Amino acid sequence: MNIFNRNYDKRRSGKKFDRLKKRAIVAKTMHKVTIIRVMSICMVGLLVVGGGAIGISAIIPSDMSKATGKSVEMLPVDNIVTSGSAVVSKSKATSDNASKVDKKTKATGDINNSGLVVDAKAAVLMDADSGTVLFSQNGADRLPPASVTKVMTMLLAMEAIDRGQVKLTDMVTISERAASMGGSQMYMEPGEQHPLEDLMKGISMVSANDACVSVAEYLSGSVEIFVENMNKRAKELGMENTHFVNTNGLPVADHYTSAHDIAIMSCELSKHKKTHDWFTKWQDTMMVGLPGKQTEFGLTNTNRLIKQYTGANGIKTGFTQEAGYCLSGSATRDDMTLIAVVLGCSSSKVRFAEAAKLLDYGFATYDTVKLAEKGEPHGLIEIEKGEPNAINAVAGEDISILVKKGEKESVTFQVEQDQKVKAPVKKGEKVGEIVVYQNEKEIGRYPLVAEESSKKASLLQLYKRLIKNVVE
Repeated sequence: MNIFNRNYDKRRSGKKFDRLKKRAIVAKTMHKVTIIRVMSICMVGLLVVGGGAIGISAIIPSDMSKATGKSVEMLPVDNIVTSGSAVVSKSKATSDNASKVDKKTKATGDINNSGLVVDAKAAVLMDADSGTVLFSQNGADRLPPASVTKVMTMLLAMEAIDRGQVKLTDMVTISERAASMGGSQMYMEPGEQHPLEDLMKGISMVSANDACVSVAEYLSGSVEIFVENMNKRAKELGMENTHFVNTNGLPVADHYTSAHDIAIMSCELSKHKKTHDWFTKWQDTMMVGLPGKQTEFGLTNTNRLIKQYTGANGIKTGFTQEAGYCLSGSATRDDMTLIAVVLGCSSSKVRFAEAAKLLDYGFATYDTVKLAEKGEPHGLIEIEKGEPNAINAVAGEDISILVKKGEKESVTFQVEQDQKVKAPVKKGEKVGEIVVYQNEKEIGRYPLVAEESSKKASLLQLYKRLIKNVVE
């Protein structure tokens, strides 16, 4: 019995020892957890108060951080560019073989590298994407443009649509003034209503003067205010040899522009793809007249290039006795769109032939290297103390390169990203540049922008991010 009691005491002592041992282990563990928590808080404090002394790169996983320096080489976009190069976007850069005239400076002197002679008072051939002038004959001369004026009228309308100011489905009431216009028209009567799109189609296809006045009054309240806006937009585009007095080009004193300026506004209008639907339609019909007296009016495109020239897709004809026969013609083949402007031709047949001659020269002599599209990603950018803390850097615009035939593979590029960007960052904010080279010579720079916004991260977000990174 005594033996039993002694063994019992030993078992009781052993259990007590085990309990004490377990308590010691728990206490030790809690001590470590407390230390980790304190260290975490201190690290977050250093990050927030110290202005990022720890560094956001310690939080971003290594496979996300593509921005490893000031310059980052990218892979070719397609098989056209075969040398080790980066990616670019679609507003074209220019090779040394093409003469680029800054849209914001006066065009001076003729440009003719081929001995080409155009039977017109003035002529210009321009690459639509970049504004590169490939040929110019009296391109800066101030001349009456006749109905080619309507390029600016249509441009203001399309820009108002883009802003959400108006819609193509809006009903427009025809005024007495609009109905009284002479020359080319749709013979609309005062008081009748038409969708804005029908009026734009009438301007595009049959050069309707009454439709021009109706659109101007609807957009600006009066023709006079609209004309002021036409001249304001012309200045913004760098059209230094232009002054508009009306919306349609009917003969009037002090109404003039130049072949070069017409090419500029035609390039701008060609960016609005909806217009191509109207420019490339050969025939259509619409109903005109007041309710109960409506008749069918036929629309036949005045631009014969649409039927005669492969790839033709615009833009506007014009004729008055003073101006002669005029044309701003466009055509697209592969990735290249060219604008051919001829003013003061002796006949309609001559203007189409001379415009085709210019387009033939351009397509035979030049090529386009398409490098990237607007919004195409080019790596990640670290956003210091941002949420999110890494965003895509994307091309801010379309980029392609105009080169002479056979020189596509001479084009390369690299991406230069800002090494650190502090939050907040707005969508579309510049975060670097795409630098384009031809034969290792820099020929253009284009913006890299933030694909999305990144706001300042909260203390809790930074803490969670840091803990997650420590655990992983």
